[in-house]
Amino acid sequence: MRWRLQMFLQRKLKISFLFLVFLALLVHLVVDFALPTTRRSCGCNTKASKAVGVPSGSPMPAGLKKLSLRILQDFSGSNGSLEKSSQPERAGLHARAGEPGVQQQHGEANAGWSKGSKLAALFEHPLYNIPLPEVTEKDKLFVVNPMERFSLHSSGSDEWVSSSKAEALLPTGKTAYDTYPTWLKFHIGINRYELYPRRDPLLPALLRDLATQRIVSSVQKSGGTQLKLIMTFPNYGQALFKPMKQTRDQETPIDFFYFSDFERHNAEIAAFHLDRILDFRRIPPVSGRLVNITKEIWDITTDKKLAKTFFISPAGNVCFYGECSYYCSTEHALCGKPDRLEGSMAALLPDKTLAKRRSWRSPWRRSYHKSKKAEWELNPNYCAQVRETPPYDRGHRLLDLIDMAILDFLMGNMDRHHYETFEKFGNDTFLLHLDNGRGFGTHSRDEPSILAPLQQCCSIKKSTYLRLQLLATEPYRLSDVLREALAAEPLAPVLAEPHLQALDRRLGKVLLAVRHCLARAAHQEKVLVDDVGSWV
Repeated sequence: MRWRLQMFLQRKLKISFLFLVFLALLVHLVVDFALPTTRRSCGCNTKASKAVGVPSGSPMPAGLKKLSLRILQDFSGSNGSLEKSSQPERAGLHARAGEPGVQQQHGEANAGWSKGSKLAALFEHPLYNIPLPEVTEKDKLFVVNPMERFSLHSSGSDEWVSSSKAEALLPTGKTAYDTYPTWLKFHIGINRYELYPRRDPLLPALLRDLATQRIVSSVQKSGGTQLKLIMTFPNYGQALFKPMKQTRDQETPIDFFYFSDFERHNAEIAAFHLDRILDFRRIPPVSGRLVNITKEIWDITTDKKLAKTFFISPAGNVCFYGECSYYCSTEHALCGKPDRLEGSMAALLPDKTLAKRRSWRSPWRRSYHKSKKAEWELNPNYCAQVRETPPYDRGHRLLDLIDMAILDFLMGNMDRHHYETFEKFGNDTFLLHLDNGRGFGTHSRDEPSILAPLQQCCSIKKSTYLRLQLLATEPYRLSDVLREALAAEPLAPVLAEPHLQALDRRLGKVLLAVRHCLARAAHQEKVLVDDVGSWV
């Protein structure tokens, strides 16, 4: 009797269990078929790593390329009807101030400035409010396609919704521009005269995205001498990650050649802020970030060559070294603590398939040889030869190059062999100040040869000279305003104090070089080239 009761209970338990499994399966099937396919989860790590996890410079992924091409139309290949249809949409994009929510973002941009902020006072100075020429359609890097709207799923999925599907999800009154991610708005805002506006309401949000957006793909960037990674976000934005190689207080050894120096992540961060303080705005936005090597690189990379270089150190830290020309070996591995690693995250420029860039060899390029010298180091009249060579024989290209030399001297960067421009704008546009990782390597010594373009040509934009003079005064001291700008960085302090003090010393040497030129010149206007007119 007891045996029969036991068998009965066992059968009843098995039947109940099977019934519950069947019921759960049924509920799952009902939910799965009831939801629209566009609302299903996307499996983002796998999808993004396969679809967009490639270096910028490799062929662009088809999905991302179609996305960007639909939103952006390269002006050089657009027809008249597209140009006309896009004019109302672009009317409010010149300074990005006509879009909804700009005032709120602008307030956020100034939120970190105290009442006695030197940085705020600097940006309010008349020298930082000189108007640019009017931006026409031909002066914009991209023309927006006003018919294309994109949005992320409201359910939290990372897939894009396009065209008519997006209209059903968009709140009433929103324009297509409002649906674009911050990195795309940054690309749209680029024009002939600047990479981003002086008071860019998008800048705080873009820097925040670089520091906090979830990383769905990490692959090694091809080319270059040292390890760099391309990191992709769920909204298809991408950033260039340069890992920490030196501590803040380390200096480059005096016996190191400039071409074998480390690339420093904090130099990239500081260079962006210094470039902005000088009112050049020719370096893409950069933010510091603390990355989890395991979760944000190792676990999600699709780069097999990179994946092979990960290991656990004897101290139990996660390390990797990748493949490159310099410092990519077990002896120079990048190790976390235990898996946390500092790095710089730089916003990538538009893919070259959408916005072609031209690379120019700098006339003052170094020899990159242990014993040979470049021509400009041997010929004191070298600038006369440069002035007769296109594109330096007209326009402001030579003056822009001297601006770049001043920036490099201030941060001690000897590694400026090339620079780039957007091909669409021809020779009449600004220079892109890319790859600044070898700056801020030394604070105890200066390298006067970096100033050769200024010293040999004895020319400088009047606006640049006046701003440098302003930054040498107590209310706007260069070291103070840069210290304030860097204090808001996620990896603050970004620079050791001696590097900030070195900036003031080097600024004095730049101004002294200009004074020497003025003392020798028969006509001051040949030294101080007027680019401000009656505004100052």
